[in-house]
Amino acid sequence: MLIDTPTNRPGTPETTTTATRRRHDDAPDTAALFARLAELEEGPDREAVRDELVTLWLPMAHRIAGRFRDRGESIEDLRQVAALGLVKAIDRFDPSRGAFESYAVPTITGEVKRHFRDRMWALRVPRRVQELRNKVRVARRELTQNPGSPEPSVADIAAHTGLTEEEVGAGLEALESFSTLSLDAELSADDDGYSLADTLGAADSSYDVVVDRESAKEGLRRLPERERAILYMRFFEDMTQSRIADHLGISQMHVSRLISRSCARVRDEVLGQRTGTRGTSTTA
Repeated sequence: MLIDTPTNRPGTPETTTTATRRRHDDAPDTAALFARLAELEEGPDREAVRDELVTLWLPMAHRIAGRFRDRGESIEDLRQVAALGLVKAIDRFDPSRGAFESYAVPTITGEVKRHFRDRMWALRVPRRVQELRNKVRVARRELTQNPGSPEPSVADIAAHTGLTEEEVGAGLEALESFSTLSLDAELSADDDGYSLADTLGAADSSYDVVVDRESAKEGLRRLPERERAILYMRFFEDMTQSRIADHLGISQMHVSRLISRSCARVRDEVLGQRTGTRGTSTTA
């Protein structure tokens, strides 16, 4: 196997006679170690064998991590994630099922992909949209790899990937949604620069009034006619309780009781707190 030295680490030319061999051809022969690992019970001996396997296969995990460089995550963090996938692969591997590398490569690759899917997005994005983003990203890179190539259109990317233009559009939007932008971010470089928060609208309190009014309509319709008239005079004509009492020929105290009772009834109906059957109120 190749020794992971500064002269033959991934990305540098190998100086041994195996320089022309494929990367996976340097896989260590660890069949005996895996057979021993399967026989050992939990304890120091098993941990020692497990650690030896991790050390021997770690260069492969690092090479897999290197395939995902330049995607917004540091190579050190990617190697840590790949190492975690390697440990999982070693713990779950059954020597009777074939070569370890055939099992480990998809396991480690899947761990790194999950890291991007679950940890790197600032917002939770459906997996389908993430996959569209990846396809669009790769297609744009392939279509612009030649110097002087124009920026591909949505139709160009759709033809290259076999996706619909709508799917390409979703992928392009996802390309811009990998990370969030602070509301305090400056959008202008001059002295009068404004932040993203300055471009956002504010909540209109009038909407709450509309909602409350519509919610109260049914309850108001069920009130007796005189109680509806009293509420109208009090809250829409801004009449005092004394004037309402003089207008109806009843006492001011009775007007106060009718207003309180009517408002309570409407409020209970709006909030769904009434437990009895609906009925009409009586007036004295």
